[in-house]
Amino acid sequence: MTQLRSHLRLVRKLQEALGNQLCIALDDSNVVEIMLNPDGKLFIERLGQGVAQVGEMSSAAAEVVIGTVAHALRSEVDTDQPIISGELPIGGHRFEGLLPPVVLKPAFTIRRRASRLIPLIEYVRSAVMTEAHAATIRSAIASRLNIVISGGTGSGKTTLANAVINEIVKTAPEDRLVILEDTAEIQCTAENAVLLHTSDTIDMVRLLKSTMRLRPDRIVVGEVRDGAALTLLKAWNTGHAGGVATIHSNTATSALRRLEQLTAEASQQPMHEVIGEAVDLIVSIERTPRGRRVRDVIHVERFTNGQYEIDSGQLTQEQEARHVA
Repeated sequence: MTQLRSHLRLVRKLQEALGNQLCIALDDSNVVEIMLNPDGKLFIERLGQGVAQVGEMSSAAAEVVIGTVAHALRSEVDTDQPIISGELPIGGHRFEGLLPPVVLKPAFTIRRRASRLIPLIEYVRSAVMTEAHAATIRSAIASRLNIVISGGTGSGKTTLANAVINEIVKTAPEDRLVILEDTAEIQCTAENAVLLHTSDTIDMVRLLKSTMRLRPDRIVVGEVRDGAALTLLKAWNTGHAGGVATIHSNTATSALRRLEQLTAEASQQPMHEVIGEAVDLIVSIERTPRGRRVRDVIHVERFTNGQYEIDSGQLTQEQEARHVA
């Protein structure tokens, strides 16, 4: 009870520091991101409306917000440790806060956790992707192919990943999903699912090793960031096909180069063949002035003769049969 009261006091303190406008924004399903710049200017990005300035916040209030989040995360933030990353105690939204000396004055960004799952059919209706794109993704899911979703910051990778996972649940409701994230953003309605989160002492590589003992049918990683990419690719290659992961990359083909860079953090040997064998479908999504759109979808068949064999057409029979027992 004491712990609950303490948490409620912390939440009230955070709400007061954020102010009524930002608290309302956190409850708005159209809000994508809230940003405070070091000069005190506040910006909010909304779906279909882009980014707009909405007011200002004092440095004192910003310090309270950042300090309160750090307290909720049982961490510290000061001049020696001026960066705090984690989940906002309100709604579990992703929070990144910075203090001097890395910035002139306090700044933070809140990436609002998606509250509404957007199905693939709605992506087609809103012209974010074509019907052919959606059909290819559905075929890949049914064929238990591994799907990598690539895109830049704020491109909608996680939201699209949620749509793909929703399609997996509809296609294979009996499958056991193990989902790994740094912060909770993935939405999953599967009856048989395990959600794992990294911590200060447990990194993604350790979680992936534990995942192999949890009897997963499909392994999902919210975002591949470092040498854990190699552990994931090896897991996908050893009887755990049909997974999903997101990666920071502007195009589908550059996602392959990004995977090469990440696997190089864990191995001195090139991992081209491992990548070519593990990755089957790459879906690239981007943010444009007119909204988000799927830029391209490619099939990776293999790595041979010093290059990846890539097909931008429909799934080949070999790909469809590759992971089907």
